[in-house]
Amino acid sequence: MSLAGSALEAALQAMGRGLDAAGDHRLLYCKGAGRLVALEEDRARDLPLPDGGVLPSVPPDVEVEQCRREPQRIRNFPHGPGSAVADAPFVCSFDKMAEYFNGKSGLSETVPLGSFNSLFSFTGSWKNDVAATKALAIDGYSLPLFRVEIRSSELTLLESVKRAIPNVWDPSALASFIENYGTHIIISVTVGGKDEVYIKQHSSSQLSELEFKNYVREIGRERFSDVQNKSNATPINYSEKDMTVIFRRRGGCDLVQSFSDWKGTVASAPDVIGMTFLSIVSLVDDIPGKKHLARAVELYLTYKPPIEELQYFLDFQVPLVWAPAPPGIAGHHRKEPVCPSLQFSLMGPKLFISTEQISVGRRPVVGLKLLLEGAKQNRLAIHLQHLGSLPKIFLPHWDSHITIGPPKWQGPEEQDSRWFEPIKWKNFAHVSTAPIEYTETNITDLSGVYIVTGAQLGVWDFGAKSVLHLKLLFSRVPGCTIRRSVWDHSPSSSSIHKTDESSSSSSDNAKLLKIVDMTETLKGPQDAPGHWLITGAKLGVEKGRIVVRAKYSLLNY
Repeated sequence: MSLAGSALEAALQAMGRGLDAAGDHRLLYCKGAGRLVALEEDRARDLPLPDGGVLPSVPPDVEVEQCRREPQRIRNFPHGPGSAVADAPFVCSFDKMAEYFNGKSGLSETVPLGSFNSLFSFTGSWKNDVAATKALAIDGYSLPLFRVEIRSSELTLLESVKRAIPNVWDPSALASFIENYGTHIIISVTVGGKDEVYIKQHSSSQLSELEFKNYVREIGRERFSDVQNKSNATPINYSEKDMTVIFRRRGGCDLVQSFSDWKGTVASAPDVIGMTFLSIVSLVDDIPGKKHLARAVELYLTYKPPIEELQYFLDFQVPLVWAPAPPGIAGHHRKEPVCPSLQFSLMGPKLFISTEQISVGRRPVVGLKLLLEGAKQNRLAIHLQHLGSLPKIFLPHWDSHITIGPPKWQGPEEQDSRWFEPIKWKNFAHVSTAPIEYTETNITDLSGVYIVTGAQLGVWDFGAKSVLHLKLLFSRVPGCTIRRSVWDHSPSSSSIHKTDESSSSSSDNAKLLKIVDMTETLKGPQDAPGHWLITGAKLGVEKGRIVVRAKYSLLNY
């Protein structure tokens, strides 16, 4: 069989098979050994090919269509169908480009998926990729030869696939389903060739929109000049600080440089240049497990944790709870306690310190923040964010009937002035910046690991030079070890603290707001692999502000 026939046969065999839309869209990554839907294979027929070959065993609900063998230019999608201008560059925002790619593949999701990330060489971390990108552009041509498509309007999942869907929220079973079957079913494959250029303008680029479009236009002219009857131009010089240019071909002979010569090789060496999909969830009957599979797939495609980490990632996707709980009634405040205080200057306001011990029991802590409390917003407190329920992976180690021993408080040494750092002036309040970790075990200790389950602020009274310090409560998780730990020195960019606009704003309060950083320290689902928990923390002083930073760890369960 010719290469064209082999490519068509591979496309035919892919019909109805599962694929993970979070990964690259290639037939190589099809899931399992067979189709996930029933086709009329008992009525299959052989189809003759234009080159004299035969495509065997084509079910009647699969159509093989021969395409017009002419290069098709990418059109300027953002201006709408039919409004493309000749030689107009295809330039748009990150989100618009992701939407365009998903639309081409028949995907309803709005998040950037596998082929988009692969072709533009993105990391897959949506937040980071968006922040690093100012604009995106594509130019190029596709040369479709054949399109293989399922035309049945009543696709049905195989019973064996349905039985693999758990009826309850079971992270292990849901992760296994996605790993074995994927997230979508292939319903069409286009075979041919394409020669395209993908251009990323970096967020740090100072190029205007017009300048970037001109660069894109010139890069396309240089690449495809023989098609557009343009004279050879001087090679384009662009700064790598402004943009990244990626040339990609599929199908044809990649050793041929010119476009006109390359397109003549596509017919003899075609490849898959496009696929469309149908969500597996859309084919699931109204069974109890459908909503759980839909949620698992949505979380997986949004955050894209490594597939081998998916079980733990899903297990951690439970509601988060703050401790202490906020007042239940607007305007209600707890009774003002008697608190120690810090002085930052001779005439400046005092910052009172809540020394309340916060403990969350057998609930992993995943976030920390400092907060100004009280009617006058002049009392500093620490708040913990923890999982609202215990992940299933923790039950063999931390269920209520398992003995874990008493939790233990740890804090810095009072006399260890090496860690004392002034907040504003050396003669006034200081902060102990000593890291608080449980140091009696090592990373491979099989007796268990200690994780944070409580916190308390305190003040050592040295007169005007009083020192703010942090104590942490540690609880043992037996049978687990620490796989990896990292100190997170940057607070969550998605956490923006909003002050209560109804509270009175005074000059003293404004001064205290400038001294305390109230942004949350959190590693959530967007931080791969998405199941971090806190095993240490420390206070610090950054640019004259009191901050809290956390040590995050991944566990081996």
